[in-house]
Amino acid sequence: MTNKKIIYRDFQDFLLENLKDAEEAAAYLKAALADEDERVFLLALRDVLEAQGGNITHLSEETSLNKQNLYRMLSKKGNPRLTSLKTVLHAIGFEMDIHPIRK
Repeated sequence: MTNKKIIYRDFQDFLLENLKDAEEAAAYLKAALADEDERVFLLALRDVLEAQGGNITHLSEETSLNKQNLYRMLSKKGNPRLTSLKTVLHAIGFEMDIHPIRK
């Protein structure tokens, strides 16, 4: 019998570690977008930003979007314009894609 030390991590740490992978992050964002509550997607986008090592200040500089607007946009009360959303997605390495629903 071996004595293995099990390390338990906080779920948020585990999530952020997994979201460093672009494919995992894309799947996470797609799942969040499928939720009927659009706030879920905005909070997921904030998780991906954090996992990719970004922060609101850096994102503001990179996108030329106002810091306060970004904080509000990526919150539960967020209601971003489509152009702002596309700008943020592009800044963190993603783009929107439209495809037909399979019936």
